[in-house]
Amino acid sequence: MKIVIADDHAVVRSGFSMILNFQEDMEVIGTAADGLEAYTVTAKCRPDILIMDLSMPPGESGLIATGKIKEDFPDTKILILTMHDDEDYLFHVLKNGASGYVLKNSPDEELLLAIRTIYSGGTYIHPKMATSLVREFIKKDKSIQSEDPLEQLSKRELEILPLIAKGYGNKEIAEMLYVSVKTVEAHKAKIMEKLNLKSRPELVEYALRKKLLDF
Repeated sequence: MKIVIADDHAVVRSGFSMILNFQEDMEVIGTAADGLEAYTVTAKCRPDILIMDLSMPPGESGLIATGKIKEDFPDTKILILTMHDDEDYLFHVLKNGASGYVLKNSPDEELLLAIRTIYSGGTYIHPKMATSLVREFIKKDKSIQSEDPLEQLSKRELEILPLIAKGYGNKEIAEMLYVSVKTVEAHKAKIMEKLNLKSRPELVEYALRKKLLDF
């Protein structure tokens, strides 16, 4: 594995280079002191793995460089190595193409595991940060579900929707549910409005997609 290390501290670059070069399957082929230099070295060396620090003052930060490098050199996998155990940093760099996130205070074995994991096509997240990632995923999933227009329908509207989709007329539905035809018509209008549907075919298609015909 050909590796480039980007960190603003020379002692950190030297220390990690010694650890990685000691491995039979790893070789450090370049180093950089900030994001801009990391881009230049990546363009020149085309490493398999780029180990990137997030904060590298006064030069360009790893946050900015990650997106640029991943866009222009997609074959280079980026492993973030940082002191920041902040989930906002984690989400940002993952969205910008990073394949892994490891804290600097992690043992050497974890760094080596992370490198080998992302080299083989996987994603590695420090266990402490992985918990935050899962928690955020669950929160976003619930948010997406709550935005489903189907949840805006009342219990009665949920009863009427599949009946309309199955082809029953207003009078038939009224008799089934022991309500007036006008009530059915009013509910039907509200269903169409809430689901932003314009015609019965659209309603049937929606019901099929949501698996409501057996409701």
